[in-house]
Amino acid sequence: MTQKTTAHIAIVTVSDRASRGEYEDKGGPGAEDWLRATITSPMEITRRIIPDGRQSVAETLRALADGTDGLPRADLILITGGTGPAPRDETPEAMADVMEKELPGFGEEMRRASLTEVPTAILSRQSAGIRGSTLMITIPGKPSAIATCLNAVFAAVPYCLDLIGAAWVETDPAKIKAFRPKN
Repeated sequence: MTQKTTAHIAIVTVSDRASRGEYEDKGGPGAEDWLRATITSPMEITRRIIPDGRQSVAETLRALADGTDGLPRADLILITGGTGPAPRDETPEAMADVMEKELPGFGEEMRRASLTEVPTAILSRQSAGIRGSTLMITIPGKPSAIATCLNAVFAAVPYCLDLIGAAWVETDPAKIKAFRPKN
């Protein structure tokens, strides 16, 4: 199998208010800005804004990971929002419904990095998982917190994408030095 040379990356903002147009989505644009400043290889970015809730999130993640929404299958999905303890925050449960493998180290490292900035980082239920050849990572919705979290874990993302058969991703080593073991 030949590895894809253009990565399809989806950014999903999970927010009742933003999906109704009552609140400006800052997480989606923040994640996109971070990706565009960090990834140097070809990529296409798709953004979605959806309401909170287990069913809506699971349906969206499944469609993006499986390529059943009219777009190419996503190699990487970043999901902002819905990871706190509030009643409508069900993003981790929705991701658990669709993923085949959990990668708990992502959430552990994002919380560790975030705790250096804010004590409420322990309330975050961020995580990562794989569905087929798609890596899904939950991240915060605040742009500065997105940068903190992605800076903490993204060095491992390109190699993870290699291992699951997703697209090749290169990073600007001045921003993030991607780690790939030497053969």
